[in-house]
Amino acid sequence: MADKSAVAAQNSLQLIAFSIGEQTYGVEITTVREIRAWNGATPLPNTREFVRGVINLRGTIVPIFDLRARFGDGQTSPTKNHVVVVMSVGDKWVGILVDAVSDILTVSKDDIHNVPEGNSIDTELLNGIVTHESRMVGLIDLHAVVSGAKLDG
Repeated sequence: MADKSAVAAQNSLQLIAFSIGEQTYGVEITTVREIRAWNGATPLPNTREFVRGVINLRGTIVPIFDLRARFGDGQTSPTKNHVVVVMSVGDKWVGILVDAVSDILTVSKDDIHNVPEGNSIDTELLNGIVTHESRMVGLIDLHAVVSGAKLDG
């Protein structure tokens, strides 16, 4: 029996789920370092519209990406209810501004499907889609989200 549960654990993926508008997205829980309230960010010159700026997180400068803007759906007008999910992407930390974090999901890797072409968002920003409890969850490709950000000025 222990072997079956070990195989099931290897075949499952834990995600932090969050919302942007009516859509639910997720990232692997192992990439998440912190979830914090939106307190603003210091803008940077000559960056793309989806880069909100940077924050100082205990001495580490963390760029903040507006995921709604990155998906081409206009900039977020943040309120006190918005949150920043701080994650590691390679050897760097980044934050993404989202409407709300909802829960932790455990999904089977076998249930992850390719993103259909013709989707309303850039399919290159997603690693796949999974159905969890009657809702579709887009799996964010963090490397694609931060690419082309022009953080060097």
